[in-house]
Amino acid sequence: MPHTETTLSSEEIFNGRVIRVTYDKVLLENGNTSTREVVHHHGGACILPVDENQNITMVRQYRYALGEEMWELPAGKLEKDENPFEAAKRELAEECGLTADHFVDLGVVYPTVGYDSEKIYLWAATGLHNVSQHLDEDEFLDVVKMPLDEALRLVLDGTIKDSKTQIGILKYAMLRDKK
Repeated sequence: MPHTETTLSSEEIFNGRVIRVTYDKVLLENGNTSTREVVHHHGGACILPVDENQNITMVRQYRYALGEEMWELPAGKLEKDENPFEAAKRELAEECGLTADHFVDLGVVYPTVGYDSEKIYLWAATGLHNVSQHLDEDEFLDVVKMPLDEALRLVLDGTIKDSKTQIGILKYAMLRDKK
């Protein structure tokens, strides 16, 4: 029998542009009650662009919450009820100035399962073509192309710390090596 918890009550604590936070009372499977603080997020879409020479395109941008610049695959948050695949293609064009002919579904990542509802949908993109980059007005980043094997090294040595980027690179590399 699967483990579960039942929501008894939910109080909204915060409702912002990116997240909503609730304080919930839950019934546990042993009959006791407990509380949960939950961050509700519409999710995100992430894409790993790979060219014909097995170079990938990433972005480097400052992340305020962590206080540091991060290496990341192009990605963005979903709007309410937005199709994740369309969002991934949009982010590829907006952030990197690329479109693609072919896409491979790399699955879904749950980055913080203890308190956050966010799901990030991952794809790889091949058959790349240049288009005009169009960043959001509050978005500043560098677009960097590097060999997939170099990106793998950066994941393994801890330089690339972002979970969706690590998972996307590792999953794509495993799929590539199985061919």
